[in-house]
Amino acid sequence: MATMVADRHISPPRLSDADAWRAVEQRDSRYDSQFVYAVRSTMIYCRPSCSSRRPSRAKITFFNTPDDAERAGYRACLRCHPRDIDALSPGQDAIERARHYLDRHGDRNVPLSELASHVGLSVSHLQRSFKRFVGASPKEYQDAQRVTLFKSRLRAGDTVSRATYEAGFGSSSRVYERSDSMLGMTPASFRRGGAGVRISYTIADAPIGRVLVATTDRGVCAVELGSTDAEVERVLRADFPNAMLERDDAPHGTWVRAVLDRVRHPQRSASNRIPLDVDGSAFQWKVWKALQEIPAGERRSYQEVAEAIGQPEASRAVARACATNRVAVVIPCHRVVRRNGELAGYKWGVERKRRLLDEEAG
Repeated sequence: MATMVADRHISPPRLSDADAWRAVEQRDSRYDSQFVYAVRSTMIYCRPSCSSRRPSRAKITFFNTPDDAERAGYRACLRCHPRDIDALSPGQDAIERARHYLDRHGDRNVPLSELASHVGLSVSHLQRSFKRFVGASPKEYQDAQRVTLFKSRLRAGDTVSRATYEAGFGSSSRVYERSDSMLGMTPASFRRGGAGVRISYTIADAPIGRVLVATTDRGVCAVELGSTDAEVERVLRADFPNAMLERDDAPHGTWVRAVLDRVRHPQRSASNRIPLDVDGSAFQWKVWKALQEIPAGERRSYQEVAEAIGQPEASRAVARACATNRVAVVIPCHRVVRRNGELAGYKWGVERKRRLLDEEAG
């Protein structure tokens, strides 16, 4: 399979372009260990089974390995975590197929019997195995995906009623009943990109680059790491395009000072809890709390974190929860590594992850 753009340093994969594209279209997890695909418009690369929306074929370049993609300037997808491409067991493969089936049918409630029939498992076996591997039941997983789709449709400009329909919610009343836990604000405010929400942020220097700390009246809502002020500000504005953003670089509040101190001096084991204003599923919060229990200077594998939360077969779900963490260092996902000790992907760059770990080790 030749790449769709001439990249001289990339060796041709075994598959043809047509076969690779077919695997991507079908989200076929059997090819996850054989290649990754990269989207030139977003500069992000994914595994073939990624549940994200498919771009046009013309925008895609294929690579043999994640390393090849990163050498070409692409970043790992935070949804499918393509650097973690260990082979799946037959049981895990069935659950991955079940997960992708739910992703493709997010506009309706998929009966457990239908899902079990699709992947060739009994209803009881599917229910138990899905919970072990994914960290949530099929219903809980589909609910979480529905919330994600609802948010994306609101961000895209859909009306609340249209987004409710597209995400598969039964009625707008159900959405409004859950809006505080799902969005932290009303759906209308969320649709306006946080309109009516006041966010104060500070940008400061640290050994690992520029650090942005953003807060609401509830707590810290974002911590971004980057090379320049413009880079970290761009991420914040993309997440809250219509919020009332106010930069204030004067020392203000114990929350900001505590976050900056933790980023600048990660070797210090902070005993104080920093209040957070971030949304996440029950499983994500279970993982994030487990990460906060890892002492500075120590590391855990994804498997060890899964065991710590009582779901030893949910290591892949743990990796996904780490990838969705938006508050760097406060939730220390940099302390999670692969089972062999190698550093896995990190939203803010593997080099920053390495420097944080080295600093913590003293």
